[in-house]
Amino acid sequence: MNITTATTSVTAEPQLPERHDGSPTGPMVEHAMRYAEERHWDVFPGAWLDFSRGVPRCSCGAADCEAPGAHPVHADWAEQATGSVTVVRRLWSDRPDASVLLPTGRTFDVIEVPETTGFLALARMERMEVELGPVIGTPDGRMLFFVLPGGAAKLSDLVRKLGWSPNGLGLTALGEGGWVAAPPSRMGTRGPVLWARQPTDANRWLPDVEEIIAPLAYACGRDAAAARGD
Repeated sequence: MNITTATTSVTAEPQLPERHDGSPTGPMVEHAMRYAEERHWDVFPGAWLDFSRGVPRCSCGAADCEAPGAHPVHADWAEQATGSVTVVRRLWSDRPDASVLLPTGRTFDVIEVPETTGFLALARMERMEVELGPVIGTPDGRMLFFVLPGGAAKLSDLVRKLGWSPNGLGLTALGEGGWVAAPPSRMGTRGPVLWARQPTDANRWLPDVEEIIAPLAYACGRDAAAARGD
């Protein structure tokens, strides 16, 4: 995946070449295969968007779907998730528009913060020369920082040790049993999930949560204090 680092804004995915070996083509399966092959991430297909008279509707059919076009569609999604490119081709063969979802708690956990807080923390960590992993920006205003597996379980204790209450920061984590939508999956009319910091060879090795929690908690705490008028 020929992708470069971008930290000041959320960036679009690069154009990917078509395959000529008879396998399914299209942006979703191409990205799913590359995540599996190049990053060794498990992937699985989720819902997708159907367009009726130009209006996007989730394939699940629910009028009140909270993540239209970007959520699991089967209860056994965790068993379905795979790192095999061959299986990925098969899973997307009859649903080429399916979103690309990544299970957490396997090769990575995710620390999630509000987008404004995330950009503040990202800039701070770059000044501090903190080694970072990939970071996702979602169209509903969240940023997801990739860390080593096990980070989600340690988050609350780490935040308390820094003098903050985990419940008051807007800072959450996803570990075993969770999932995230990967670029370029779309969430209804909100738009696509994009990389705020794209996967590269340089960030193949993920940080431990201890390495990034202090600047994240600081940024979240500052925003929470500002919202209270402190």
